[in-house]
Amino acid sequence: MLTERMIDQAYSDLKETCGGVRNDYFGLLVLERDYKVPREQALNQVAFGGNDYGLDGFHFDPDKKNLYLFQFKNSKSHAQFKGSMQRLIDEGMEVIFLNPQKADPAKNQILLQLRSCMLENREAIKQVCLRFIFGGDPSEADKSPVLDHLREDLENKKFLIDKFFEGRQVSFLVEFRSVTGKIGTVEDHTRARVYQLPLTDLIERPGLAGEQMYVGFIRLTDLNFMHRDMGPRFFERNIRFGLGMNRSVNRALSRALKQIAVDGKSPLVFAFNHNGITLAAEHLEKIDSNYHITSPRLLNGAQTVTTFDEFIKSNAENPIVKERKQALDEVRVLCKIITKATSDFITGVTINNNRQNPVEPWNLRANDLIQLQLQEKFKDDLGIFYERQENAFEALDDLDEEGITEIKPIQIRPLAQTFLITDGEVDKTQSMAQVFEDDRIYALAFNEARIRADTRHIVLCYKIHYRLRRLMNDIVEKGPNRYSYISRARGLLWALLCQGVLNDAALPEIADRYGAGLSVEADFVNKLSYLATARCRMLMSWLTDSKEYRDRVAEGNFSFLRTNTAFEKCMERAYTQWRWVQKKLR
Repeated sequence: MLTERMIDQAYSDLKETCGGVRNDYFGLLVLERDYKVPREQALNQVAFGGNDYGLDGFHFDPDKKNLYLFQFKNSKSHAQFKGSMQRLIDEGMEVIFLNPQKADPAKNQILLQLRSCMLENREAIKQVCLRFIFGGDPSEADKSPVLDHLREDLENKKFLIDKFFEGRQVSFLVEFRSVTGKIGTVEDHTRARVYQLPLTDLIERPGLAGEQMYVGFIRLTDLNFMHRDMGPRFFERNIRFGLGMNRSVNRALSRALKQIAVDGKSPLVFAFNHNGITLAAEHLEKIDSNYHITSPRLLNGAQTVTTFDEFIKSNAENPIVKERKQALDEVRVLCKIITKATSDFITGVTINNNRQNPVEPWNLRANDLIQLQLQEKFKDDLGIFYERQENAFEALDDLDEEGITEIKPIQIRPLAQTFLITDGEVDKTQSMAQVFEDDRIYALAFNEARIRADTRHIVLCYKIHYRLRRLMNDIVEKGPNRYSYISRARGLLWALLCQGVLNDAALPEIADRYGAGLSVEADFVNKLSYLATARCRMLMSWLTDSKEYRDRVAEGNFSFLRTNTAFEKCMERAYTQWRWVQKKLR
């Protein structure tokens, strides 16, 4: 068994000659123990120091003909792999397999050793195994939506491996393993997903940082084939799943397809009336007369793809449609294909390509890393689905299989309001579109500190908004004329109620009883009603009666109730009265 004492001993013995930090020696011991690599050899196959490309070590097994690439974490937390995986995606895989000249020798000496090993054994290597080894449970890493997202990006780099081995079939495995020997899910990616496309008249346009854009016309039948073959992963970078046939844009698309497949109209006009779609891909190259696209992802155009698929399915037995199959095969749309781009660049493209469509600003942030982290947090902690992508909850086939126990999801827009409300940013909740469009305000609402917050506290504050109307009515009943303004103080009331809950001496018990799910229990509503009428009402009465606001109230001007200043003054009073201090969800 590999112990902390063994790591300490190795660090003490070797730090003067090898340098690095204590945890670097965890990987050295794993190579020695699990792969039987002699220490003298292992010292040249492990990185010492933190400046790397996401690679901590390597080993070639001549008997199994496996090339192992390692990332080691002396921790039980799979979350620590995020940064390393991203570095491999952004630079590491390209440096290792395609462009070693891009490597900075000062960053990681083992890259030179690895390159020599790869060239020497190029013909012998039959499998590349990228292993993320840590002290935790690999099954938990497999369930992480964040790591799943990054793992898929890594798997999409298979085309780089194919290029190094000059097209020879070499398997590619990305897996999480525990130092205890437990193994996570393993999928054999012998070849990257490559599709042959009869694209026409492509125009090329380079980007500032090496990105490449190709513009041409793509057949809907090819898009449909990729969608059916890849399933939900085809939409993974999109902001939402299909919206269903009840939307006007989908009905219009369906009518246009019917006119072509049933009424005999020409398919040529379809491209003139369509805005076009955008794909991201790892690679695009022309081979003979066709283009080959590697690991495509749809950035916008989900409605077109899902509507076409639904039309094909619903008319599968229609003899007229069968007869007109050739016409449907000729339906094309304008298509942009983006390659050689980072994940952040692709996110920007997705946002800007969807701006011209009727899409809410919060949908455009669906694939940000912080949103994936929150999705993982709610699922792992409470079994709640976080619907970062529009209609994603409805698209789930099996809640149990996904680890979801709640029958309704947390949604992105009210969650942003919850975070801002508890921060006292009452004024910013007046324009939620601006929150998601302004990077600075968005970063206030969704920052890394939210991941560290008690998930039950988030849920307690979040679900208050389900009963705000009832709670406002409870206040009005205490004086219909006196409190008729309360509807203009919705955000302030929500913010004060959150502080009342978070400042309650019995918060641990409240969190246990009411913070584990989205059901709004009667006892919780009663507690909120007490806070609304006996605490928040008093605070707002004091505020509206104060000398500073008395004249505005007399004029019927209650706009001050929607300001951060109003919240701050109420909290000052709450401290004096009940020792409330502002509690934030972080």
